[in-house]
Amino acid sequence: MNFKLVFRVSGKVLLVEAACMLLPLAVALLYGDDPRPLLLSAVVTAAVGGLLSLLRAKTDFFAREGFFTAGLIWVLIGVFGALPFRIFGLLYPETGAFPTYIDALFESLSGFTTTGASILTAIEGLPYGLLFWRSFTHWLGGMGVLILTIALLPSLGARTLHLMKAESPGPIVSKLVPKSSESSKILYGIYFALTVLEVIALKLTGMPLYDCVVNSFATAGTGGFAILNLSIGGYHSPAVEIIIGVFMLLFSVNFALYFLILQGKWKQALDSDELRFFGAVVSLSVVLITFNIAGQYGSPLTALRHAFFQVASIISTTGFSSVDFNLWPEFSRVLLVILMFCGACAGSTGGGVKCSRVLLLLKNVRREIRQIIHPRSVNVVKLDGRVVEEKVLHTVTIFLGAYMLIIFAACLVVALDNFSFGTTFTAVVACISNIGPGLEAVGPMGNFALFSPLSKLALTACMVIGRLEVFPILILCSTPPGGGCNRFLSRPGRERALPAPSFFVVFPGEHKNFSQNFLAFLFFAFTVFCRS
Repeated sequence: MNFKLVFRVSGKVLLVEAACMLLPLAVALLYGDDPRPLLLSAVVTAAVGGLLSLLRAKTDFFAREGFFTAGLIWVLIGVFGALPFRIFGLLYPETGAFPTYIDALFESLSGFTTTGASILTAIEGLPYGLLFWRSFTHWLGGMGVLILTIALLPSLGARTLHLMKAESPGPIVSKLVPKSSESSKILYGIYFALTVLEVIALKLTGMPLYDCVVNSFATAGTGGFAILNLSIGGYHSPAVEIIIGVFMLLFSVNFALYFLILQGKWKQALDSDELRFFGAVVSLSVVLITFNIAGQYGSPLTALRHAFFQVASIISTTGFSSVDFNLWPEFSRVLLVILMFCGACAGSTGGGVKCSRVLLLLKNVRREIRQIIHPRSVNVVKLDGRVVEEKVLHTVTIFLGAYMLIIFAACLVVALDNFSFGTTFTAVVACISNIGPGLEAVGPMGNFALFSPLSKLALTACMVIGRLEVFPILILCSTPPGGGCNRFLSRPGRERALPAPSFFVVFPGEHKNFSQNFLAFLFFAFTVFCRS
């Protein structure tokens, strides 16, 4: 493992994060807020990032380093991104916001992973600059901080493909153009253009410009951090709900299809199997929920509007709410939970399992049934008219298995708080699928402040695992093969071969490699600074 290069790349990402803090700092100064939380955070982040980026390292960079780097970077950006929240909590304890570092870390990684789960019991009244940073983390994390760094710092060279593979959502990752840096610029260009269009559309409804920008950030990143206690329902505007609902779906579509449309390849884009499946799921869900909730609203059109908005919000994994869907009939609530698992399209800013994986799973099941009926027949799985490799199908199966095992493990940890099954299960699913709200106590009108520090850490881990789709975090928490740093850390003359990769448990005095020492340090820092 080339750790020096890993930390050098991490340092460059932290420099980009520090530069991004300057925008909410300008907003804070514009509205007369206290600039210290954002200013101090930017200085600390830039200092650490600058020191790491000065490391000299060999250019050897392979898939293992790419996945490890992606996992480490997302931990680091969350750790440093939490500083503005925690510093604000220390400066203004009377507000009750971010009383511990764990709360700040939860909010930070909820933003960057575009989850939208919040520990804040009251949002209105917080400083404009802080709320801007809170929503801006959605926009940064939506397309990916690594992809942004690749676009801004193309000097990473051929190594960028490994980073894009580690961060890009979906079972199949491909570049739009031969150069990864150019692909990143195209993706962010489309991303920025759609964000601007939403800002303009919301402004036409009469919404204040500040609200237009932060809500567009949350929509673009499919995050769902609102600046009103009642979320989007607080605007009491059908036009706002429709516009945000449409853009939530637009940001749920694979951005590669937008690239095809820009090239004039409309037919190829519209023939996407995943897009058709996504559209069918959305349409059917809206119809079913509309009929199920029609009796709760005076007009069928009102029921249709709320059904459309909530389906778009959940399947896009945005997490906005126009009404308290926790009060809907059980059929609608269960259907929304199913949509939480399904998620958006691969290659979008949405979370969840992804429609492409669900579609591949269904196609694979159909193939196995045909194979049982006709043992001698040759059956293949096709997507968009092309045969899907068996390796991809195998990876999808492994992903789904690991996904469910992590959900079960997290549920056991969160269950220690002794809340209801609905609260516990949907909280975990909402975090690992990067949704935000769940049901019951963590519904659209609730929050995650009620959980213990241990549960918050477990849910935070679920957010990162879900955003990076399991494997980068598993690699980060696994023991690398012997050599390199392991030999460096071993006693002279007593080099030892490490066992096969396995998930580590940190015990005092038993840190076997650099990554474990680093993660152990983070854990130690949490226990010191995360005062409950």
